Amino acid sequence: MHDQTHHLILYDGTCGLCSRFNQLILRWDGRRIFEFEPLQNPTARELLARYGRNSEDLDTFYVVAHPGAPEEFLLWKSAAVYFVIVNVFGFGRMGSRPGFFPNRLCDRVYDWIAARRYRFFGRSEKCLIPK
Repeated sequence: MHDQTHHLILYDGTCGLCSRFNQLILRWDGRRIFEFEPLQNPTARELLARYGRNSEDLDTFYVVAHPGAPEEFLLWKSAAVYFVIVNVFGFGRMGSRPGFFPNRLCDRVYDWIAARRYRFFGRSEKCLIPK
């Protein structure tokens, strides 16, 4: 994938919350700028290794923006979620989070939810997002 208008979401393929979030993106991403890859797949492992990240860390949601392009970059946790929301729903087209939501606070909330996501949203034995 080398199209600069596309981004790749890397997610836990067995997580009920991730599945629901991705289904929402599939429904609302009219421009089809997002593609999906479970963290459990080799492609995710290879991409994250380039950034010194471990795909076995299933508590983290990632976005590879502009994969394969010179301006490719990686976002994770709340910054990745915010990037997806802004690009799909267009809330403000701000590019970064508003200052009244500090990164550290947003990531703490993210970590709290991630630690409880299977309990709250369930888990499946296989990835629920179609290729």
